[in-house]
Amino acid sequence: MPRTGFCPTCRLPVLWTVTEAGKRLAVDSEPHEEGNTAVRRDGTGTYRSRRPSAELPLMGYERLHKPHVATCEGRQAPPVRTGPLPAGVADLSAYRRRARGRP
Repeated sequence: MPRTGFCPTCRLPVLWTVTEAGKRLAVDSEPHEEGNTAVRRDGTGTYRSRRPSAELPLMGYERLHKPHVATCEGRQAPPVRTGPLPAGVADLSAYRRRARGRP
């Protein structure tokens, strides 16, 4: 059965595909020439997606789509903290930088 639906964040139509690794991936419902995900339907009607490569380029029965996470209008950038932290709150960013070996 085809898996079409809507993005829960922006409510735009998406195709729910299954990747080669068996994970679910939402792609935009319309093909896009600048997309980086090849989408096809298998014999059961399930949308399958993969990343085209030099070894296995785009086949004639596949269409390029963009992953929806790249075009979702409802996604927000993480909040940027401005000003000092509230009393009793520790800033762990310096500790995290040292733990990762960064200055």
